[in-house]
Amino acid sequence: MKKITPYLTSVAVLLIAGCAAMPSGPELDKLTADIVRASFRDEGLVKIDRLVQDETNRECSAADVAGKPIDEKLAKTIEAANLKTIKWPSDGKFLGDWKEGEKIAQSGRGLTWTDAPGQANGGNCYNCHQIDKKEISFGTIGPSLYNYGKLRGVSDPNSAASKAIVEYTWGKIWNSKAYNACSNMPRAGHSGILNEAQVRHVVGLLLDPKSPVNQ
Repeated sequence: MKKITPYLTSVAVLLIAGCAAMPSGPELDKLTADIVRASFRDEGLVKIDRLVQDETNRECSAADVAGKPIDEKLAKTIEAANLKTIKWPSDGKFLGDWKEGEKIAQSGRGLTWTDAPGQANGGNCYNCHQIDKKEISFGTIGPSLYNYGKLRGVSDPNSAASKAIVEYTWGKIWNSKAYNACSNMPRAGHSGILNEAQVRHVVGLLLDPKSPVNQ
């Protein structure tokens, strides 16, 4: 509490001064950031630097606070910058084992202060998407991915005809903001949530004709 007191004092001073003029937006933003930083600490593998937003998140947060869509030109700039960060498969193989992909999609563990460093994270995909028809509990923040590959005509993911969809799927999982500047989808590869092998398995889950996704 002692750490927060100076910031609360600053807020009080600004509010008192606000009889003449209310604090400006930038002043309130700074005070909020200071209070948030003072309220957290490093714990286990979770470090306070998670509070630091990159330009993409800052611009999207600002648009959200303003209650309006992000500027279209700025959105395109953000998408182009994020597209450059996508790391394509080092061995050229986009599809992994869909069974492993299903385990990753079902798991929501990882990146909390109680997790051990080096522990494999889950993708938590079912928290936002329907993937398997037999799944009775799933989130709806994202669209249903059931029949993802089948609906896109991917009967053979290794064919030249499927190349664009395969690459898009990899890229979307790696860094969703390369395709939608303010997407709610986590940047799984870019943020280090999933490694290359895990992304490969999730792509397999979505595109392999034998996967329950496409049955």
